[in-house]
Amino acid sequence: MIEQTALQQQLFALQDTGYRDFHSRLMPNIDKERIIGIRTPVLRKFAKDFSKTEEAKAFIHELPHRYYEENNLHMMLITGIRDYETCLAEIERFFPYIDNWATCDFAEPKCFTKHKKDLLPHICQWIVSGKTYTVRYGIGMLMRMYLDEDFAPEYPAMVAEVISEEYYVNMMIAWYFATALAKQWESVISYLEERKLSPWVHRKTIQKAIESYRVTPEHKVYLRTLR
Repeated sequence: MIEQTALQQQLFALQDTGYRDFHSRLMPNIDKERIIGIRTPVLRKFAKDFSKTEEAKAFIHELPHRYYEENNLHMMLITGIRDYETCLAEIERFFPYIDNWATCDFAEPKCFTKHKKDLLPHICQWIVSGKTYTVRYGIGMLMRMYLDEDFAPEYPAMVAEVISEEYYVNMMIAWYFATALAKQWESVISYLEERKLSPWVHRKTIQKAIESYRVTPEHKVYLRTLR
């Protein structure tokens, strides 16, 4: 039996085995034995208290982690870093250890929203890195932070240029364009009309947009003609 650290013992005390069984089916690429089974709100509450400890300062420098929830805890700690340069360095240091969509898809760090111009060159590098979860994270940041007042037509063009055989990259591309259709319809509908995306991403984008409550009924009718 592998000896657990004090932190791991605390995390196992929050375990919900039923949730572990359910959640493990959503991440078939992760060994079930690496999943403790902690609901996200419970882990967030733990992270909030844990972030104030000296142990947290040491933990964020200890990589790799054994458990999925340790990776999620790590990401939660990163998103709470207030200094932009420090936060950026920590997320880039953590990229090689992200091995699933859930850890990858945490919301952007608050400090990123105050440095959108500075962050863009890094996002551009992430998207062309060829590394599955680095690419996914970069596209996710464009989706969350640059589809409203900071939108520019070159951003969907960047995403459309990503060619990948990775399911989790292609799903994020579809998610990006489905969200963009809700927010920037006139600027992105041509990607579907002119079939600029791969056939799989094209179909998945339409599916996700039709399922979205943010896309108008009229636009959904039109999207069905583009399948």
